[in-house]
Amino acid sequence: MSVIKNNIMCIFGVKGGIGKSTLTLNLAGVCSNLKKKVLIVDMDLYGGSIALSLNKEVHKTIYNFVDDYINNRYKDLNDYITTYNDYIDFIACPKDPRKANKINSEYIEILLDKAKFNYDLVLIDTTHILDEINLNLLDKSHKVLFVLSNDSYDIKNMRSLISIFKDLEIEKYKVVLNNSLRPNREYFNLYDIKNVIKTNIDYELSSKFYIKDIDKYVMDANIITLDNKYINTEYYKVLEGIVDYAIGEDYE
Repeated sequence: MSVIKNNIMCIFGVKGGIGKSTLTLNLAGVCSNLKKKVLIVDMDLYGGSIALSLNKEVHKTIYNFVDDYINNRYKDLNDYITTYNDYIDFIACPKDPRKANKINSEYIEILLDKAKFNYDLVLIDTTHILDEINLNLLDKSHKVLFVLSNDSYDIKNMRSLISIFKDLEIEKYKVVLNNSLRPNREYFNLYDIKNVIKTNIDYELSSKFYIKDIDKYVMDANIITLDNKYINTEYYKVLEGIVDYAIGEDYE
């Protein structure tokens, strides 16, 4: 009996500034604590923050992978991977945003097919734009995590996105409501949000999880969930639940 890894998860939202990248990094931190190998793929091609947040020197990016593959220079996926610690690797977005337009979704699919066999989890950090690349990522990912903030614009646009998934009979998504962005700004309660978007809120990061010194973590290139003082918090437990959802295996 062989194992098929359904371990590619796309983190997506319909609005910028809702904490997708921070959430992606913290999910990777949980995986690291569990001694699970995780690869972050930064698909915010014009302004990704993963390499910046982890403060690692990047020699090759996702653009180099695509360019080398097209020109028959590709040898090994590890040539494009940057290591953060023993369990967290990442592939950075292009250093020059002008290169983003030269990245074809066909080659991203090839990259993901190679990566899924080398890692317990592949996390894709995205922009909020429903362009061809992101539509392909949502289609090809085994799991999708929709990140939602407590904002009327965000909620209304998430309703439209969820309705598209339902029309296409796609059920491979979970929704996380991020109320930890700004304390005391919970304009809508869970009941109201669920009524608007017409689906469940699977996870909630409540306002009590607001981290005042989050900028310091970024400046110091640290991941919050690798800090021992957060491991036994409710915030951490919510992220553990998301990791459990993300790491899936099917048998044949």
